Amino acid sequence: MPRSSVVVTLFALSTPLLAADWPHWRGPTRDGHTGESSGWADGRWLPDRPAWTANVGAGASSPLVVGDSVYVLGRTSGHDALRCLDVRDGKTLWTAQHPGPLYGRFHAGDEGFYSGPSATPEYDPQTKFLYTLAPDGDLRCRDAAAAGKHVWAVNLYDAYGAKQRPRVGRSPVRDYGYTSSPLVHGGWLLVEVGSPRGTLVAFDKRTGTEAWRSELTDEAGHTAGPVPITVEGVPCVAVLTMRHLAVIRLDAGRAGKTVAAVPWETEFANNVASPAVRDNFVVVTSAYNQNAISKLRVTLTGATEVWRKRFPSKVCTPVVVGGHLYLAWQRLRCLDWETGEQRWEGGAFGDAGSCVATADGRLVVYGGTGKLALVEGAARSPTAYTELAVRDRVVGAVAWPHVALAGGRVFCRDREGTLACFTVGK
Repeated sequence: MPRSSVVVTLFALSTPLLAADWPHWRGPTRDGHTGESSGWADGRWLPDRPAWTANVGAGASSPLVVGDSVYVLGRTSGHDALRCLDVRDGKTLWTAQHPGPLYGRFHAGDEGFYSGPSATPEYDPQTKFLYTLAPDGDLRCRDAAAAGKHVWAVNLYDAYGAKQRPRVGRSPVRDYGYTSSPLVHGGWLLVEVGSPRGTLVAFDKRTGTEAWRSELTDEAGHTAGPVPITVEGVPCVAVLTMRHLAVIRLDAGRAGKTVAAVPWETEFANNVASPAVRDNFVVVTSAYNQNAISKLRVTLTGATEVWRKRFPSKVCTPVVVGGHLYLAWQRLRCLDWETGEQRWEGGAFGDAGSCVATADGRLVVYGGTGKLALVEGAARSPTAYTELAVRDRVVGAVAWPHVALAGGRVFCRDREGTLACFTVGK
């Protein structure tokens, strides 16, 4: 059975990646961290102009960087197109595309705010395969080492019978199709299918054959991807579905079993920010009726809430750094990891936002307005928001995709298809 869409898991990367790579959604370890420095030097950070720009098609999918290649998924002329660009000049090295509808088949609401693929591709260093997921459920596996040659594919709607997402509370129905980046774990590709046959489905990453399904059968959320977590030594994955913050086992013989399912429904189907994980703790957040951020302790027998605060994030997945937690919604906030109390806030970043924590204790913050800023982390500035550098608009349209930092370059994309690459520190 064909099947496609990928994300590489941090549990078991059998082939080492270069330190400068950005091979998954939210970076090398899928948590918004990079081993690279910010590039801030002698009061300089971002040059006046990008090193290059490229039109990669409409969408909210984020770029990946592996070696000298940039991989990005966008929509062009009725096709979902996976492009490989040269990281040095942005020139297209190859394109692999397939026809597909602009929206998912059950799309409802907010069509003016998005178009094209939202799920970020996943790269597997062991096979050198790339996995993509289109809004209408086309999951595809392509060989990056063979100019994007087709390996296998499956349509999730056709194969699993997922239905339209339900109405939540008093809000109208919202359905944006498939948005979640897949995750590679060992020999499996984990995909949030969101069907009556299983919320999470594991496929053989080489063949697309189904390996197992989760016992949980919630509809898929609108998050950008499942997140690895280890609970009492057991590999698991955290997923924010339409109805729950779910933690699901991945160990042999018990894969697909539910560890925890904490109710979490948000109006306008706005379970968008992915869970943030540290050790056996998970942070979940959303706006509207929830209007909260919650830290949960997870064991193999369930989850208990540690704290809940009214500092929500609508789109930005929180980043945990040392004893602090950062999230960008309208403003960048710094919260105490242990208590949830706010330490500081500042800046103006709009509805959408993303953060990258750098090795030198700073944050690269990219806002939905196209603003790009470099901000001191709490280890350097414990009591106040301190902005080192800022550019009000680095792209021309609304910027939903996550910012990427790799090889001394910052990559910023907008939803209309402009991808801008800046060389930092020069």
